[in-house]
Amino acid sequence: VQLQASGGGLVEAGGSLRLSCAASERTGSTYMAWFRQAPGQEREFVATIRWNGGHTYYADSVKGRFTISKNNAINAVYLQMNSLKPEDTAVYYCAAGRSIMSTSTTLRGYNLWGQGTLVTVSS
Repeated sequence: VQLQASGGGLVEAGGSLRLSCAASERTGSTYMAWFRQAPGQEREFVATIRWNGGHTYYADSVKGRFTISKNNAINAVYLQMNSLKPEDTAVYYCAAGRSIMSTSTTLRGYNLWGQGTLVTVSS
């Protein structure tokens, strides 16, 4: 199974972007998520969504600005990013895994990763 992320780009502060992540086939995962990694920093959790039921959870830094959603029929997950800030600049990765709630916000909760898409927010 492969995950393909897309939708990154350059946007001014206050702008919006929508990231997409398509799986080549059903992943069998319980959660799909977005993480991000800024230059020189560790990869960090952004948002996750439970594949069945749609429960979502967000990092405090993006809560109220980002929305994660999914389309089960085409094995896709999305991240709508509004009110972008320069500190949101990072490579964004989608991930899938047979996680449980307690690990759904951690790197170890995911075993499938996309290649990353760069988001740059200018001030």
